[in-house]
Amino acid sequence: MDNTSNFIRDIIIKDLESGKHKTVVTRFPPEPNGYLHIGHAKSIVLNFGFADEFGGTTNLRFDDTNPLKEDIEYVHSIKEDVQWLGFEWDNLHFASDYFEEMYNRAVLLIKKGLAYVDDLSADEIREYRGTLTEPGKNSPYRDRSIEENLDLFARMRAGEFEDGAKVLRAKIDMSSPNINLRDPVLYRIAHAEHHNTGNEWCIYPMYAFAHPLEDAIEGVTHSICTVEFEDQRPFYNWVVEQCEMEATPQQIEFGRLNITNTVMSKRKLKQLVDEGFVDGWDDPRMPTISGMRRRGYTPEAIRTFVRETGVSKSSGAVDEQMLEHFVREDLKLKAPRPMAVMNPLKVVITNYPEGEVEWLDAENNPENEEMGIRQIPFSREIYIEQDDFMEDPPKKYFRLFPGNEVRLKHAYFIKCEEVIKDEDENVVELRCTYDPETKSGTGFTGRKVKGTIHWVEASNAVPAEFRLYEPLILDDDGEEDGEDDEKTFLDKVNPNSLEVLQGFIEPNMKDVQPQDKFQFFRHGYFNVDPTLTTPEKPVFNRIVSLKSSFRL
Repeated sequence: MDNTSNFIRDIIIKDLESGKHKTVVTRFPPEPNGYLHIGHAKSIVLNFGFADEFGGTTNLRFDDTNPLKEDIEYVHSIKEDVQWLGFEWDNLHFASDYFEEMYNRAVLLIKKGLAYVDDLSADEIREYRGTLTEPGKNSPYRDRSIEENLDLFARMRAGEFEDGAKVLRAKIDMSSPNINLRDPVLYRIAHAEHHNTGNEWCIYPMYAFAHPLEDAIEGVTHSICTVEFEDQRPFYNWVVEQCEMEATPQQIEFGRLNITNTVMSKRKLKQLVDEGFVDGWDDPRMPTISGMRRRGYTPEAIRTFVRETGVSKSSGAVDEQMLEHFVREDLKLKAPRPMAVMNPLKVVITNYPEGEVEWLDAENNPENEEMGIRQIPFSREIYIEQDDFMEDPPKKYFRLFPGNEVRLKHAYFIKCEEVIKDEDENVVELRCTYDPETKSGTGFTGRKVKGTIHWVEASNAVPAEFRLYEPLILDDDGEEDGEDDEKTFLDKVNPNSLEVLQGFIEPNMKDVQPQDKFQFFRHGYFNVDPTLTTPEKPVFNRIVSLKSSFRL
């Protein structure tokens, strides 16, 4: 973390100075029920960052309390994402490591008269709970004896009851103004195989009960989470106190990270995957860490972005262009700048010798001389972009048109002399002449031209695919819709979020490797796709365009 003051840092400093804690222990506690997204990156940066800053430790802990939605695939992907972002955990834990301890603490609550087995169905529990303006009412099973509750809970564990037949609930206050304290469920029955414990258990703790116990067992000092858990904090503290945990972690909430033109709900992201709107969790249009990695975002850019968004209680949406800005800033001195043509138009230079290939010098990155130069071929036939030519251009169009002269980047001036069309009047070829006196780098000071265009020599060009991305969600302010807003959410999906083009790259790029990054002249920053690229044909994902209206 940087040392900019924020309320979480202030709390940690105060706790250390007062002697409340001798060290700092944080944790990143994802549920293994989906892939991490950019919102999780903020939690990762905060938890690992504060621990690093104050010489503490951070645990990676999987809150694997719901085998119905969890999968070992997600465990592996989360580990990969955390490490790719640049962090290493000090300890690796699973909630399932503590199932026996949690069970014993639940038994303790029963013995203290603070938990009971309830036979109400899930719908009935919801009905009895009341509303934000009306108190709940007690379950008819609330006054079971301690002995009966202990017996029933043991039989729940033994597998005597079907799923949903019974739950264990805390006995707190059904009239509490905080609905989270109205006898929340602690355990439910689920005859499901767990990825860590197999079929050892058929009852599983609820997240809200398990999480504070995990923090306390691990000696977490500062349990940093997003602000939607603020109303859960009284129950969090109740669990730690009434379960008589030795350590007392402090829950601290911060505003979650929302970004315009995307969604941060794992449920909605899964819906996009399941219903085929995207090609998987790592689709480059997705805000998942794996999707961003495949698209070409760098961990340095993501870390900087997260830190620059700051730490506060509010959860306002951040403009997606802010993230793109930091990607450009990170790549501008790192990425080589070759040329690529994505919508090819053939150009024949009629006065250039047939069969001759000339090799020209080109700097790899004019903003970073240490990257050196490369050699690129030039010959009688080249490709240019289709939109770099107009037969009948408007005023102030300085690229190629009949009778006009432009500079070829790193090469010569060429002049359009003739336009070749097919039977449908489509332009398929240009005939041009070049001026050998205008070679780039020779100090030519004669006439001036206003337009410079890029190109690729035809005979040595390497075929390539280019995938251009637009926001996946349109007209979105980054705020999450409610639970029943799937239709509205899906209505916002951009049907034109992907454009696939077939073009050419320079021959010196024929051996590019997955995740290599480049800035293609005038097109933007691109990443070699690790999934679709083949030895015969590289595939490039556009990370970001070259320019943005965003200002910090």
